[in-house]
Amino acid sequence: MRLENKVAIVTGAASGIGKQIALTYVQAGAKVAIADLNLDAANATAREFESIGGKGAAIGVAMDVTNEAQVNEQVDKVAAQYGRLDILVSNAGIQTIAPIDEFEFSKWKQLLSIHLDGAFLTTRAALRHMYKFGNGGSVIYMGSVHSKEASLLKAPYVTAKHGLIGLAKVVAKEGAKHGVRANVICPGFVRTPLVDKQIPEQAKELGISEQEVIKNIMLKDTVDGEFTTVQDVADAALFFAAFGSNALTGQSLVVSHGWFMQ
Repeated sequence: MRLENKVAIVTGAASGIGKQIALTYVQAGAKVAIADLNLDAANATAREFESIGGKGAAIGVAMDVTNEAQVNEQVDKVAAQYGRLDILVSNAGIQTIAPIDEFEFSKWKQLLSIHLDGAFLTTRAALRHMYKFGNGGSVIYMGSVHSKEASLLKAPYVTAKHGLIGLAKVVAKEGAKHGVRANVICPGFVRTPLVDKQIPEQAKELGISEQEVIKNIMLKDTVDGEFTTVQDVADAALFFAAFGSNALTGQSLVVSHGWFMQ
């Protein structure tokens, strides 16, 4: 019950990494708002958690993280319903791949908007409540190994993930006097639908097989040739959320089977 009586918002939480983080938080005793573009999927996830019998509770929330008015409205509703807000996990994201010389500007702007505008808007809305309630808090950004490194075909993704580290550092400095921490989780390749979609796309762009993409690109630099799991990432998110002081803030934690070593 490391998060007993805590209230969390997790964006992009109806599937993949976000869903596992939300479940881990519920099992640790938190009340979790599953914020997702797909409200039906968010509500279904909340019901699924109820059937599992977690120690906390979950609700579904419709949220387009690039929509300023909707972000403010839904964060305000969650804070009003539970009377506090302790944790924000900014996890919503997409992936689009192409060489830089062929990258469509509209797709560049879309990816940066979801990852960076979304992180800013949800952070701003959450901080207002964390500061007001005076209970401190934890803001957690879903970065990537690509917050530290680069890969072919991923210019906007690498740019956005690097940017999240800068945002976290500023939030850590501004939030310190309010007891609010900010940190970044940097997973390696996690076998989610987002990654599964990339495998054939990269194979086509690079002219190699899908198995070669997995072995020679995605997992080439790991110490054991293994994908990072959604639970690996959720465990890191629980660690950051439950940490009790400003001793751990403004940091980035790589969870990648050694894909990148600091």
